[in-house]
Amino acid sequence: MSKSVFPMTPKAGKSRPLVTEEFLLETKTAKNLYFNYAAHLPIIDYHNHLPAADIANNKKFGNLTDIWLRGDHYKWRAMRALGVNEKLITGDASDKDKFFAWASCVPATLRNPLFHWTQMELKNPFGIDDYLNEGSAPLIYDRCKELLQEDSFSVQGLLKHFNVEMLGTTDDPCDDLEYHRQLLAGGFEIKVLPTFRPDKIFNIGDRAAFISYIQQLQTASGIAINSIGTLQEALLQRINYFHDHGCRTSDHGLAQMPPVAAESSTLELEFAKFLQNSEAPEFSPPGSFAGVILLFLCKAYNSKGWVQQFHLGPLRNNNSRLTNLLGADAGVDSIGDLPQAAQLAFFLNFLEKDHQLAKTIIYNSNPADNELFATMCGNFNDGVTRGKIQYGSGWWFLDQKDGMEKQLNALSNMGIVSTFVGMTTDSRSFLSYSRHEYFRRVLCNLFGTEMEKGFLPNDEEWVGSIIRQICYNNAKEYFNF
Repeated sequence: MSKSVFPMTPKAGKSRPLVTEEFLLETKTAKNLYFNYAAHLPIIDYHNHLPAADIANNKKFGNLTDIWLRGDHYKWRAMRALGVNEKLITGDASDKDKFFAWASCVPATLRNPLFHWTQMELKNPFGIDDYLNEGSAPLIYDRCKELLQEDSFSVQGLLKHFNVEMLGTTDDPCDDLEYHRQLLAGGFEIKVLPTFRPDKIFNIGDRAAFISYIQQLQTASGIAINSIGTLQEALLQRINYFHDHGCRTSDHGLAQMPPVAAESSTLELEFAKFLQNSEAPEFSPPGSFAGVILLFLCKAYNSKGWVQQFHLGPLRNNNSRLTNLLGADAGVDSIGDLPQAAQLAFFLNFLEKDHQLAKTIIYNSNPADNELFATMCGNFNDGVTRGKIQYGSGWWFLDQKDGMEKQLNALSNMGIVSTFVGMTTDSRSFLSYSRHEYFRRVLCNLFGTEMEKGFLPNDEEWVGSIIRQICYNNAKEYFNF
């Protein structure tokens, strides 16, 4: 990638680039761990929201707004907090005006992770060291626009630049996976594999949306759905279809785990009537329905040897005005405070007692649940599979320096951090691979600092081997893509 063409413009001699080689690495040992054991490892990004179509078509982005701001609800939230008009965020303003609006906000984001991520993503891949602000915005916008037209800045070029070995997209069960087939046929050397994400099938509380989705699922599976049994048959058909297309993971975004529920004639009868009668009342036990379907799915995942993921705890779509205007993922979600422990334990135990618990990763959005999730994992390891039940990386509001450190500390104190499968981007942006660098620097600084304090052995090769495991080797072995 190109080196910076921007001269430093220090103010009163005090300003210097933020993202230097030593960024976040506070000790000599931390630097040694990072550069000798972590920096050059390939990336296994086992969970993200990148569009397979953009990868298959090797999309080129027109400008920084196109690749950086469109769809990034982290930035939207910051801009709204700073009083930026919605027209300049998600509205019909020009791409250049939207970028300049964001640039004017960046200096005010100090101590928010957006400030770090902004400078890291300008540094790599664009080679720009200058701080983004209102004054630097025109040069940065124009230079990056030029670079984005180069082949090395296409989607596939960026993935190669960031040393991505594998990435897992997030896909609805009704997706025909056309672009995954296209990538496979085209021989793209980076593995791009689908992930089965069946969230819409649990939304029986919204009758219109649920019935519409059932119709889509019928079309995709070729199975008429008129009962819980035929619904399960259709879902299994889609699981088999995804498996044949290389899928080895599932994912679920839930406020909390549903209650464990058994199929019953009462539930079956109500479900059949619910499908048949447009005047039927709301489905009375939505939690029970979700529990039945999720248990069925989890047993199917286990039989396929998949990894299942559960992202638990957010409170979504809180601002109805913006949700109605922009739809989901508008940047109006927050951390929830729902109880998690009992239903999560009951659900995992129900599967484990019959030896039907697949490899599982659990993620929390509420930091108050860190120790809860870290200890929950230890309940269901089987003494056969190394790190079978994983406490997932800091997620959503927690995928920043403090959140990463707290997750690593909770896992270290209450589990075995050396089995951890490491970071994932969980992002819609092709520039977000800097988050792997961010995580690796935080990880090496944590271990390196404790080595110098005498809390850990002063043995770089020993500790470095664990750094390699966390950053790459564990994920490579765990997912077996």
